[in-house]
Amino acid sequence: MRRRDLLAAAPMLAVAGVAEAEGDKKSDKVGQYVDISPVALPIGVNGRLLNYVFATVRVNLSTRADANKMREKEPYFRDALVRAGHRTPFTLATDYNRLDQAKLKASLMREAAALVGAENLASVTLVLETPRRRVSNPTR
Repeated sequence: MRRRDLLAAAPMLAVAGVAEAEGDKKSDKVGQYVDISPVALPIGVNGRLLNYVFATVRVNLSTRADANKMREKEPYFRDALVRAGHRTPFTLATDYNRLDQAKLKASLMREAAALVGAENLASVTLVLETPRRRVSNPTR
């Protein structure tokens, strides 16, 4: 009985091995990036704190950047993001539970370029945003 089960499973194992090898090829093409540890960014209106949104951000690097060297700069990227978010909150005018992605990306690109040079950067991606609590949206 075991031999028959083993023979039946052999084609499945071969296909799984091929799929795993293809997955490795795809992962090589992912690119270079630095993931910034999640940070709490304030949501404020007229000087009043309404909420915090926890953001996970990825800085995508250019092909000529040294990824290991750039990953060492992650604390500096995180610090720049927190400082920018507290200086001028990335408040979305229509939703106090989300961040203004355009503002956040532009600000972090500017700050990261000052830290490591614009030639080492490709883009910034907001991977995840989670509000601390649900706040009602503004009325118009």
